[in-house]
Amino acid sequence: MSEEPDFCPMGDRFRGFLPVVVDVETGGFNPKTDALLQIAAVLLRMDQNGDLHRDRTLSFHVQPFEGAHMDPKSLEVTGINPWHPLRIAVPEQEALQGIFREVRQEVKRNRCTRAILVGHNAGFDLAFVNATVERAQIKRNPFHPFSNLDTVTLSAMAYGQTVLARAAREAGLAWDNAEAHSATYDAEKTADIFCDVMNRWNRHTAAETETMDKA
Repeated sequence: MSEEPDFCPMGDRFRGFLPVVVDVETGGFNPKTDALLQIAAVLLRMDQNGDLHRDRTLSFHVQPFEGAHMDPKSLEVTGINPWHPLRIAVPEQEALQGIFREVRQEVKRNRCTRAILVGHNAGFDLAFVNATVERAQIKRNPFHPFSNLDTVTLSAMAYGQTVLARAAREAGLAWDNAEAHSATYDAEKTADIFCDVMNRWNRHTAAETETMDKA
C-alpha cells in the first residue's frame, strides 16, 4: 500500500507505542457492572516534522450487555437513550473487534509494537475497555493493559486547565456544549488537545536544539 507523501511512522516517537485516542460513554462509573454505550477511537498521523495530526475516527454505538446497570443520571448527562429505535447499536464484541482490527493495522503500519490509550481521565476509558475485553472474551487486545497517556495531566501542564472544555478553549479550539458527551466529539477534541501539546513541545525542543547548535 502506497503511503501519503508526508507520512512518517511513529515507531521511534513514543518508545514503540502508537497513541490512539479513545473516549467511552457509559451507563455509570463501574466498568464491571455498568453498560458501555458508545466508544470512539481517533487515529493519528505524524508528519516529517514530527508533528501529530488527527487522521480518522472510528465509532460505534454499543448494545448494553445482558444485566448491565444504567444509572439514569449518567444517561441524562450523555443524552443517550439505549433503546431508541433509530440508535444503530452493535454488540460489545463487534464494536471492540471493529476498532481493534483497525488499530492493529495502524500499529503495524507505524512500525510500532503496541497501541497505548490516550484519553481525558484515561484510566476511566481504559478500565471500561479492559472490562469489555474480558466480558466479550476478546483474545487480541492491541492496547497496553495498564499504561496510558492522560490529557488531564498534559492540559494542566500546558494550559493550567484540567476540564476538557476549558482545556480546549485554552488551546484555541472551538467547543460546542451541545455536542459534548458524545464519544466521537469528546475523542476528537481530546485528540486535538493531545496533538497541540505534543506539537508545542516538539517545536520547543527543536528551537532549543537550534539555539544550542548556534552557541
